[in-house]
Amino acid sequence: MQLEKLKIAAIQMVSSADFGQNLRRAVELISNAVKEGAGLAVLPEYFAIMGLKEKDKFVHVESHKNGILQTTLKALAKKLNVWIVAGTHPIASDDACRPFGRCYVYDSKGNIVTWYDKIHLFDVEVGDNQGSYCESKYTQAGDRLVSFESPWGKIGLAVCYDLRFPELFRELVDQGCQIFVMPAAFTYKTGEVHWQLLIKARAVENLCYFVASAQGGSHQNGRVTWGHSCIVGPWGESLAQITTGEGFAIASLDKQKQMQLRKEFPVLRHKKL
Repeated sequence: MQLEKLKIAAIQMVSSADFGQNLRRAVELISNAVKEGAGLAVLPEYFAIMGLKEKDKFVHVESHKNGILQTTLKALAKKLNVWIVAGTHPIASDDACRPFGRCYVYDSKGNIVTWYDKIHLFDVEVGDNQGSYCESKYTQAGDRLVSFESPWGKIGLAVCYDLRFPELFRELVDQGCQIFVMPAAFTYKTGEVHWQLLIKARAVENLCYFVASAQGGSHQNGRVTWGHSCIVGPWGESLAQITTGEGFAIASLDKQKQMQLRKEFPVLRHKKL
């Protein structure tokens, strides 16, 4: 793969309750990122549907490896010769009332490489205009960590609330990961104080690149998300960021620099527990 194709783009959206419009916008943003040299594009959590009510997503639940969203992204990846980490979308589980929040990964030939079902579900009191969240009421939690090989190195997957559980990321590093990729839809209230802090912490403590794609703005359902999609280096350096609104952050990853850093500062080999 050419050097410019080692660029990764973190796509940011302000998704609505209109599935078709969201999907068209995701296609447009990925296409624009590819024009700027991205070889991998990461979509945010809930990118195709941010319903007026949580139950609205049931209309758009797809079965595994079958559905409009999956067919569209599979064809797009092949057409543009781009890898896509497809945010999250509701995929049927064995509980009709609680689909998985699933993140598919497509390679540049349109093949499904792997998928990750969000493990940690957002059941919290926040104190924003929505007040409380109970994601587990309408979502089935996953139960396995997922990583995969890519032209950029080994990549570990996480989604939004997973960010607060450092043991997940340490386990991914123990699997050999060099990059973390995370679709998200952080609330404005929590994102304002914790988003960048936690992303940089996960990157630095594991000497990994971190690519975080988020929802970023005021949504049709009244929810406000923090945005600030970003790409952070293994020393905690900010490589690219978009604050609010739709667009993308894009940066090249220097694998040799990361390997040298891990050699000179071997914190991962100093673990005792």
